[in-house]
Amino acid sequence: MADLTDLYQQIIVEHNRSPRNFKKLPHPTREAEGANPLCGDQIKLEVELDGDRIKDIGFQGSGCAISQASASLLTGAVQGKTTGEAQALFRAVHAMLTSAPGAAVDTAGLGKLAALGGVRQFPVRVKCASLPWHTLRAALGSTAEPVTTE
Repeated sequence: MADLTDLYQQIIVEHNRSPRNFKKLPHPTREAEGANPLCGDQIKLEVELDGDRIKDIGFQGSGCAISQASASLLTGAVQGKTTGEAQALFRAVHAMLTSAPGAAVDTAGLGKLAALGGVRQFPVRVKCASLPWHTLRAALGSTAEPVTTE
């Protein structure tokens, strides 16, 4: 368990300090905004689709290290995937984040995203980690309403 905790901490710190795809897209096809009022996290996610494939993705915003790292990991994981593959990844990550601490979770195929599973040890932070994922889901679904974790 200590190894997983160390990995979780390293990945969160790395992606918070140097977030991937922290940018505004010149011609987004879809976008969505999300907020976590409890923690103050705010995110705007922009997606450029080429047909059904995520050609480019970027995010802007501010918040805690977990939300920023989760957004960074998300953008790296879904870029180049189809919207269906991205939705499947959302479901897998959401299941991992919302399962009970200590419960066995299948993280096969999640790669670095599996490190977000460490958030389960801190239930109040699950909303921080899941906000970017819910915002992606809203963007892919063309939902006009801002996403909130409340």
